Amino acid sequence: MADYDAIVIGAGNGGLTAALSLAKKGVKVLLLERHNVPGGCATSFIRGRFEFEVALHQLSGLGRPEMPGPLRNLLTGLGILDRLEFVEMSDLYRLVLPGELDITLKADRAEALAALKEQFPRENQAIDRFFNFLYSFAMELVGVVFMRDPAASPEKYPLYFRYALKDSQSVLDEYFQDPLLKLAVGAYWPYVGLSFRQMAFSDLALVLFSFLEFKPWHLKGGSQMMSNAILDAFLEAGGQAKFNCGAGKILVSNGRVRGVVTESGDEISTEAIISNAGTVTTYVELIGPELVPPEVFNILGQSTIGPSAFTIYMGLDCEPAEIGVTEETNFLCTGTDTESAYARCKTLEKPEMTLFTCYNVADPDFSPPGTCQVSLLTLHYADPWLGVPPTSYAETKYRFAEKLLEIADQVFPGYRDHIEEMEVASPLTHLRYLGHPGGAIYGFDKFAKDSNMFVAPVSPIEGLFFAGTWAGMAGFQPTLQSGQSAAGAVLRSLSRK
Repeated sequence: MADYDAIVIGAGNGGLTAALSLAKKGVKVLLLERHNVPGGCATSFIRGRFEFEVALHQLSGLGRPEMPGPLRNLLTGLGILDRLEFVEMSDLYRLVLPGELDITLKADRAEALAALKEQFPRENQAIDRFFNFLYSFAMELVGVVFMRDPAASPEKYPLYFRYALKDSQSVLDEYFQDPLLKLAVGAYWPYVGLSFRQMAFSDLALVLFSFLEFKPWHLKGGSQMMSNAILDAFLEAGGQAKFNCGAGKILVSNGRVRGVVTESGDEISTEAIISNAGTVTTYVELIGPELVPPEVFNILGQSTIGPSAFTIYMGLDCEPAEIGVTEETNFLCTGTDTESAYARCKTLEKPEMTLFTCYNVADPDFSPPGTCQVSLLTLHYADPWLGVPPTSYAETKYRFAEKLLEIADQVFPGYRDHIEEMEVASPLTHLRYLGHPGGAIYGFDKFAKDSNMFVAPVSPIEGLFFAGTWAGMAGFQPTLQSGQSAAGAVLRSLSRK
């Protein structure tokens, strides 16, 4: 008899919801985590009097109680919604291209359109047409992809079958003329991690539609609060967790999982494993290529490691209004060409896109009284950093940080005079703490060809399942949902035995 019905490797978003979903169904579950706290990206750290949020900027999919989104339903079903406090954000974002564009879009369709029309009066009709199309397309997308309509066809879902695989640049070009307008509408492209030309329109549409309809939300206390709440509920449901105890090896024989050997050498048997550690790490490091069917590596070889981030965490000794910050989410750009901005993510040249997030706008209590907390980041691949000699790493990191700080200076002059605490994280920092190849925060690059429409996240090794961004979409909402989906697959597997 196995020691556990299921073992979950990794206490990131997907691993946590997978473990809790199984425990609530009476499954005997063990959760293994190499770090000393739960969360993965959904965590925090302390410097001085500030507790810094690591990764969460806007939470999608929550919705209001009268119009709940999929994430609210998930958290309610897991029994943790009442343990958390959320604040609805009034704005989607502010986008600034100094000297050319400064626009704020409200988290309301009518108000967002009004702001766009005021800024771009010559394209008023195009703006209406685009958003009507966006909503119609998004509803068809939900029907085909999420509701899995068995009767899906080009006749029933014409917009989906025509536009789902089109690149975002082509669709934006079809509706708009002004490059500034295209940038204003597509500002969320860094949330997917690809330029307009490389990103499937379905991804851009889903992000924009989700935030407009279900609103962006702030989580009081930060994402560590949610990770802790899920872990507490898991333990209360009878689950067991071991921290500072990563998986060292997944035992496989005759094409199925048999158990796990921890990094400390303990061997634990199980019927099923959900890995939140990522497909590459799982197959290459935890199992070993000799035990993995060749077709797995044929599939993985078609994908590329996605971007990490270069992040500056700052604690300021002033409130947001004192430095001119009025919106929580601010996209700061130096040009309209997302192809060029994306290319910069693979070099050590000055970034063309940065995200400036000030959490105290939505939550004045997010940091000590009279202060505010800021995250300044740009997407960045690990490759250029892997070529930096260790002797010049610190100098290179802080020289690159200066480039981001200068960009923010143009929009929020004087903010640097108020920096009390600052921590800088390069892709190598994220690699060290996450354990992901390249420190990737989105898993693989999210090209349409690698999506679950074409590559099902199903392992040929019996009893092995995956959760998290490496096996699906990126972001907090999708990864939290992925754990529940993986747990459902495990329950069906166990019921067949």
